[in-house]
Amino acid sequence: MRNSKTTTRSRARKKKPAPGLVPKVALLFETPNAYSRGVLLGIGEYISRHGPWRVHFAEHGAHEGPPAWLTNWDGDGIIIRSENRRITRKVAQMNLPVVDMTPSRLLPHAPWIKADDVAVAGLAAQHFLERGFQHFGFCGKAGFRWSEARQAHFAEMLRRHGHECLLYRPPRRPANGDAEADAIAGWLQTLPKPVAVFACYDGRGQQVLDGCRRAGLRVPEEVAVLGVDNDDVLCSLSPPPLSSIVLNARRAGSEASALLEAMMRGEKVGAAEHLVPPLDVATRQSSDILATNDPQVARALGYIREHALEGIGVGDVLSHSPMARRTLELRFQKLLGRSPAEEILRVRMNHVKRLLAGTALTLKEIAARTGFEHAEYLSVLFKRESGMTASEFRNRNSPVG
Repeated sequence: MRNSKTTTRSRARKKKPAPGLVPKVALLFETPNAYSRGVLLGIGEYISRHGPWRVHFAEHGAHEGPPAWLTNWDGDGIIIRSENRRITRKVAQMNLPVVDMTPSRLLPHAPWIKADDVAVAGLAAQHFLERGFQHFGFCGKAGFRWSEARQAHFAEMLRRHGHECLLYRPPRRPANGDAEADAIAGWLQTLPKPVAVFACYDGRGQQVLDGCRRAGLRVPEEVAVLGVDNDDVLCSLSPPPLSSIVLNARRAGSEASALLEAMMRGEKVGAAEHLVPPLDVATRQSSDILATNDPQVARALGYIREHALEGIGVGDVLSHSPMARRTLELRFQKLLGRSPAEEILRVRMNHVKRLLAGTALTLKEIAARTGFEHAEYLSVLFKRESGMTASEFRNRNSPVG
């Protein structure tokens, strides 16, 4: 987790819980989505390890007023994730420690925990670039800073690779679901094909898939689609199933809990921005394609993705896709900007990172599963490729802090 420079100090509370008393904590969440549910799991895991807390969980709608109980609530701290300004204003007036997890940061005097939008955009760009796409689009939500940030960073990363990002411009007036889907369908028809479309979150990704159906566009052959949040329900409801970036919501919840715990103990905690990087891409049918007209390179890439963890080398790839080694290297460089050997290593190292972040396997066990003969060699290679040790990576990215 990365922290920006602290610019202000969180508000001090009048008193802290007496030693031995169980702190009372309110969790104020706008009707939870998949990410929020993951945050709540992370908070629960933190409490099970470091608690107990007496938790008052309250969910509310986007246009509801503050709950009546909040006015005279004799609590010790609050974690809030809500775009409801009436409720955030009420929380700001309370002399209590608070951690802000609201996507748009509505409590500037509180520490703020959010997904790292730069890393999210980078993962999206990488996902599409490694599949050979040359045309890209972004479908966002107007008026949301997190969407605008993902758009800006996605477009910038594509520019670094010499590509343009074409943007969906929503209607100025709010549109109903059908009108929005028709507008997205019209935009999709104007894009060069095949095109890779990054949607700012899974709900938008589902609308893009609906737009593809309305426009008669094939997914993923003509339009590949990627969302954010990995909402299992939304992703499975979409025909075809939607690929999505997996955010580390449990980690965010755990980090928020640790910050609040420190504040409730009376420690000074700055109003810094705390960024939690995403975990991975859950690849489903909506983006599971190689966008290349070179069948030999597509065949070689498919072989690498299926067998990289078996410890294969470039010679094995050439046996599967016969051609001169120099020819294969030139074609890989033209399409992907890296050699076949670098692609094999990239696939293996990405899997190492998934296992470090998502399991408790030892480095020796991970080495055996990813085609490395010795854990010591993997340790040196991981430090060279990622700039940190395997244990540092695991501590920074595991779901529970």
